[in-house]
Amino acid sequence: MAKRAIPTTDERSLSREAVLRFIADNPQRATKRDLAKAFGVKGAARVTLKDIIADLQSEGLLAGTRKQFTQPGALPSMTVLEIRDRDDEGGLLADPVGWDENDLGPRPRFAIRQKRDQAAIAGVGDRVLAQLDFEAPDGPLAHVIRLLERKTARALGVFRAAPGGGGRVEPVERRQSEYLIGAGETRGAKDGDLVEVEPSSRVKSGLPLGSVAEVIGSLHTEKAISTIALHAHSIPHVFPKSVLAEAEAAGPASMQDREDWRALPLITIDPRDAKDHDDAVHAADDTDPSNPGGFVVTVAIADVSWYIRPGSKLDAEAKLRGNSVYFPDRVVPMLPERISNDLCSLRDGVDRPALAVRMIFDRDGHKRDHRFHRIMMRSHAKIAYQDAQGAIDGAPDLVDPTIVETVLRPLWSAYAALKRARNQRGPLDLDLPERKILLNAAGRVDRVILPERLDAHKLIEEFMIQANVAAAEVLEQRKQALIYRVHDSPSLARLETLRDFLRTLDLPLAKAGALRPSHFNGILHAVKETEHESLVNEVILRSQSQAVYAQDNLGHFGLNLARYAHFTSPIRRYADLIVHRALVKALGLGDGGLSKEDEEHLEETAEAISQAERRAMAAERDTIDRLIAHHLAERLGDQFTGKIQGVTKSGLFVQLPTFGADGFIPISTLGTDYYHYDEVGHALIGERTKRGFRLGDTVEVKLVEAIPLAGSMRFEMLSEARDLPATTGSFHKAARRSHRLHRPGRQPKIAGKGGRKKR
Repeated sequence: MAKRAIPTTDERSLSREAVLRFIADNPQRATKRDLAKAFGVKGAARVTLKDIIADLQSEGLLAGTRKQFTQPGALPSMTVLEIRDRDDEGGLLADPVGWDENDLGPRPRFAIRQKRDQAAIAGVGDRVLAQLDFEAPDGPLAHVIRLLERKTARALGVFRAAPGGGGRVEPVERRQSEYLIGAGETRGAKDGDLVEVEPSSRVKSGLPLGSVAEVIGSLHTEKAISTIALHAHSIPHVFPKSVLAEAEAAGPASMQDREDWRALPLITIDPRDAKDHDDAVHAADDTDPSNPGGFVVTVAIADVSWYIRPGSKLDAEAKLRGNSVYFPDRVVPMLPERISNDLCSLRDGVDRPALAVRMIFDRDGHKRDHRFHRIMMRSHAKIAYQDAQGAIDGAPDLVDPTIVETVLRPLWSAYAALKRARNQRGPLDLDLPERKILLNAAGRVDRVILPERLDAHKLIEEFMIQANVAAAEVLEQRKQALIYRVHDSPSLARLETLRDFLRTLDLPLAKAGALRPSHFNGILHAVKETEHESLVNEVILRSQSQAVYAQDNLGHFGLNLARYAHFTSPIRRYADLIVHRALVKALGLGDGGLSKEDEEHLEETAEAISQAERRAMAAERDTIDRLIAHHLAERLGDQFTGKIQGVTKSGLFVQLPTFGADGFIPISTLGTDYYHYDEVGHALIGERTKRGFRLGDTVEVKLVEAIPLAGSMRFEMLSEARDLPATTGSFHKAARRSHRLHRPGRQPKIAGKGGRKKR
């Protein structure tokens, strides 16, 4: 069928059917921009197009992202694949590059076929251009046309010595290959050491060859565990020499194009162990007679844009990393320490360049005005959160008394006003405590704590939110392109699932059109200090969209803000650096502004740094899982109190609140009853007893397996199933299906082509 690039005049009316037809006819030209151009979408019609796309996605009729919409599961017959794994017989398996399971569903997997006489033999980690065959008798195949990209990066694994010298390296991830190591290529690695391997050559049969590039050390150290996460998620963690050289060559900023604010007593309030300080604050009573009881709040942020210029090696590396990554034992910074911990860190008593915003608030915390300045500042004190709070609460000798009276108390007074406005605004108020792992001198887990949430933390958080809002507002006013921090409202599909769940607890939820964070807060308040509090918090969290970076403004649903941009952490987030450059350009503040190339690629940059953020979160989570599995590996057979954090068809994920990590209980080990998965109710329910286990339940479990290298634990359920609220439609549907399959005279289908194995 011939492709139609643009709908005919009769088809130009924007409708669900027309959008689907255009995407089907133009699979290679189906971005959001293409759709807008094809249908002549302008002005208010952009909202209509956005709503149509959202509805089609929530109904499963449309897949992909704004960069490429497709029909669900649609793949071109020729596409780029990444070889990620091997099957049980050693055959190569590959996935489509760029496939997003959140948007497109389960990732399709293809068995690789390549000719023996091909010039380049592909292996695990390589990218290939392949012709897809969906009708192959043994399942989807991909015939390699040519090798596009060879994986040359170092691999991580565990060295296993062989008699007579040399050995092999076992991967720490299933998708990686093993390597054979020659006798002279071990660099002194001992059996069981964690090593980095430099691939040396690839053979047409057998394992690839490699050499040990670096011995990380024993698997029993925390450094080894966090290094596994860095490699597993391909996080850059070694700065190239050219980047370090550029950082070392940087010198102190001059007063050029800057206001001298060094006399203003700005202070930093940070964790006690912080090494970089990228924000400073100050507050004072507003002396303007027209604003009685009002406040002047100043937030000053390190001027990273002065040092990291567009097109520099430092800029390219920062963009590649996207953000700093935080592990219990170390930080993998976005910028070299010469920049992050020295030249840009707002150290007390030292001149430092900054971008500052001065905001005027009335007595009730509503903002009246704001203005940005490029300044030279000098922090007058470095204070830890706990010390700032203690000083306000009356503890002596924690902070200089002069600072307490002239700086801290005005800050707290201003925060009291801002807190009233925040409560009136009604952001989403989920209770989700974060645990912190403390290590001993050997790098092992010492204990896991739940840090106290102080007013000092909330004060800094609220001031930073207000500064971020001011940055977005002024850039919009100047019609300057920027990257927003957006948090879309929950999708219709997720809201309907949440509504069905809340019905089981007799809790109402407003219709989607009128939904605000305050509606969720009302539900959270209704279940506070009840047995359902943890469960409802978790389910509401799962109903929310994921916050991302985007060029187009969708608002921030969770904070209940119409516009929001990250401005306050340019040392550790590339998004903030882009916003700094946009402010410098839009306000004419001197050198280091947003370049033309920056502006032309804002959409791609937003997508890249959103992916980097998700990558960092996954690496941090995996490291914690491995640390806790390592910590508990010697406690097999011990009993723990846990909380059900996940319910699937296969079983239960149980978190140990004391440690902040979870393990799995297979459904087959839950007892003698036959359990059905109640998707809406987030529960497994026994067919015979009608008793079961639900998300949020507190249970007793026994640890039966811990695999530190994989970060996995397996538990045995000790608690009895309990009576649950009224079961939902999804439970009854599953039960009826089970009865049909198991009634006398009926044989279950045999797994084969197109079939599914029965448990």
